[in-house]
Amino acid sequence: MILTVLYILYFNSGYPGAIKENWWFGISPEGIGSLGMLLNFAVTITVSMLTPPPPLEIQQLVENIRIPSAMK
Repeated sequence: MILTVLYILYFNSGYPGAIKENWWFGISPEGIGSLGMLLNFAVTITVSMLTPPPPLEIQQLVENIRIPSAMK
């Protein structure tokens, strides 16, 4: 998110170096969100694979949280 916002702000700010020839990989400020999304997915998947799963009781809580209980 931060990378995307900074890229957009920089290239839409009017700074002398913020010209089309300096775009990263030819990506416009309007299109950088796609690159940011891909980067976000990659980081999310990597972190998920490197961290242990939550305890079994937490997994069961999440699975059962939307099951309505009978009102008393």
